[in-house]
Amino acid sequence: MAKQLSYSIMREIFSRFLLSEPEPKGELHHVNVYTLVVAVALSAQATDKGVNKATESLFKIADTPQKMLNLGEGSLIEYIKTIGLYKTKARNVIKMAQILVEDFDGVVPNSRAALQSLPGVGRKTANVVLNMWWRQPAQAVDTHIYRVGNRAGIAPGKTVDHVERAIEDNVPADFQLHAHHWLILHGRYICVARKPKCRACIISDLCQFEEKTQ
Repeated sequence: MAKQLSYSIMREIFSRFLLSEPEPKGELHHVNVYTLVVAVALSAQATDKGVNKATESLFKIADTPQKMLNLGEGSLIEYIKTIGLYKTKARNVIKMAQILVEDFDGVVPNSRAALQSLPGVGRKTANVVLNMWWRQPAQAVDTHIYRVGNRAGIAPGKTVDHVERAIEDNVPADFQLHAHHWLILHGRYICVARKPKCRACIISDLCQFEEKTQ
């Protein structure tokens, strides 16, 4: 495991990310906070591209919890059956809609604990929603961020929770809001799993990864 980078190097890394992409955006399509929660929940063990393809038509007719309930689990499955674990996800989405209608007056809550009380919503999903919709500096650690954090020394940790804490503790506060998106996009397109594109990497000279590609 790489050692935690110094504060000055961390500032330089995130200054470069900022210069390269001042306003990084998530790639899951949504029309409101409810559809964002659903999209993120559906994206577990699936690609954003695959989820976007499935939800393009779905969100035109079911963009609120009540409309999702009206649609029903069977019809929902027809929209999302191209996504992995679609039966379980459909069940969770319908249960989530029911709870939102009955317990939250159809409004998506904006606390992590309340979000995590919803079926199919774990800490990562809650953090994505808090970050993307309410612009809280929440860090949703997925496989990409876990890989980049450990390879580079930006946020080393043995578990996703350790990496999340390392980001919160060590990324300068003025970069916290966008840290999640910079890291996930970097891991998705540059610091990929098998053959990282080190020659195209804007932080290669600061990264601790020893097996850099030429």
